[in-house]
Amino acid sequence: MYSLIGLPLQALVAASLFTILIFLYTKLVEKRHKQFAHLPQLPTSLLWGHLQLFEKYTKHGARDRHPDAIITEMHKDLGSPPVFLIDLRPISYPMAVVADHAVAEQISRPSKDFQYSVPKSPPNPSVGALIGPLSMLNHQNESWKVIRRRFNPGFSPNHLMTLLPCIIDKSMIFMKRLDQHAEADDTFRLTDLTTGLTFDIIGAVAMDVDLEAQEPDSSRQGEFIRIFNELIQTHANDNFHLPWWFKPFVYMTRRRLGNFITERLQDIVCAKFAELKSGSPNSQSSRTILALSLQDIDHLSPAVLDETCDQLKTFLFAGHDTTSILIDWAVYELSRTPRALKAVQAEVMALLGPDSHDPAVVRAKLLSPGGEHIIHQMTYISAVIRECLRLHPPAGTVRMTMPKSESTCIVTTSRDDYCLNGAWIYLNHSLIHRDRAVFGDTADDFWPERWLAQGGQIHTGGSPTSEESVFTAALGAFPQSAWRPFERGPRNCIGQELANIEARIAIAMLANRYSFIKVGLGELDLDPRGRPEVGDNGQYKVKSELYPTIQITSKPVDGMLMKVALAQPTA
Repeated sequence: MYSLIGLPLQALVAASLFTILIFLYTKLVEKRHKQFAHLPQLPTSLLWGHLQLFEKYTKHGARDRHPDAIITEMHKDLGSPPVFLIDLRPISYPMAVVADHAVAEQISRPSKDFQYSVPKSPPNPSVGALIGPLSMLNHQNESWKVIRRRFNPGFSPNHLMTLLPCIIDKSMIFMKRLDQHAEADDTFRLTDLTTGLTFDIIGAVAMDVDLEAQEPDSSRQGEFIRIFNELIQTHANDNFHLPWWFKPFVYMTRRRLGNFITERLQDIVCAKFAELKSGSPNSQSSRTILALSLQDIDHLSPAVLDETCDQLKTFLFAGHDTTSILIDWAVYELSRTPRALKAVQAEVMALLGPDSHDPAVVRAKLLSPGGEHIIHQMTYISAVIRECLRLHPPAGTVRMTMPKSESTCIVTTSRDDYCLNGAWIYLNHSLIHRDRAVFGDTADDFWPERWLAQGGQIHTGGSPTSEESVFTAALGAFPQSAWRPFERGPRNCIGQELANIEARIAIAMLANRYSFIKVGLGELDLDPRGRPEVGDNGQYKVKSELYPTIQITSKPVDGMLMKVALAQPTA
């Protein structure tokens, strides 16, 4: 009886399993090989997509280098298309990488289907504890617009200039720490100092709170800043922002640290709100970004409190991160580019006088009547900033429209039209900013002068050298959309003007006071007589490449190891 009944049952089970397997196989083929078959891409595995291929490319160089370096190699091997696909499922969504500025502009600008540009990608749980679920980065359309409008006054250029005394005073502490390293003649991580500087500035201008981030002994730093740094460190080398189930204990740690930060911010917001409504706020507190965002709030409801705290978390992270990275790379590039350093020094001397090596003199000049105009006249320093952000962008941006969205995201290229619904749309700044079709043969070189060219001439304060003349001939005009470190369109970075002001002040104060010497990766390659050699690109040759790694954003892999000495005042 068992054999008569069992055999048909086994056959039925086998047939059912076979049917299920065929269905799953068909769906997998559809997802892996057909869904995005219209996009250029390297050969893909049915089971693993491009994960194994990505790992193969990773082994071509330092394993801790930024994923953009790997994506750049894949892009080149594919023939450098304007858009291409990297399928990283099941780790993340498939990723449409945008390598062309014109395509990126189609994504970031308003359109008929997308009033405020293509929406940001869904919130990434891996950074949820860092910026909060209610961060403006996670909002779309009208809800984003309401939050942006509420915080815009605190980031207006005119308002930021009223905060110059605070920014400069924090910079004076930074200079004191550099003086100590110069006296000790030791090796230090410049990133630690610039991070402390920019954390202190954003804490003061955003909330009128001294975060004590520039204490040389970490045990003496404020508890808030130590916890915030601990939270950031949980993201070190998290290349793919892996799902929580890959490392649940890390996510639990992030949540615990994030809750602590939120609780402290709630205390700060409540205290500042009570101070404002008392009718006698002190002058500094009333000018902070937080104070301006609360001025039209009559009742600090739990919803408003939570939303405000998450914006502060976002500002604290983004407000220190981009600027510290920018200053790091500016110091490095200037230390190995003699012509650029001389141009910066000459500009600082012209604007601030012969005693511009003295921080007290610089402080007095910038805080005197008309000091804000001096900052706007830092033309060459601004070019240095633009060039550093071009070569070393802190991060790209990710947008997304879901597969069944009512609005379709279609981009037009010289090759074809592509529908990008259902994929992460990664506007890759590393590829866009080094596009040789835009920046020519100098795309990988540090040339601040490219941003000063007018009418085919380079304005460097003197007669063009033959080297500059060759560069001028290849310069051309750059589309505005080819430079986008703060992104473009309605959803550009709210804090970009603050970052520019901080960086200009820092570079102006550093230029004539210090000589920086890179240690380790990126160290100068000296000739037998101990002198640096200048390469064809006008920079000193180095023994090894200094490359970026990922710690949420792109940072120098070694924390920018440096030695510093007091420079001889220029006559």
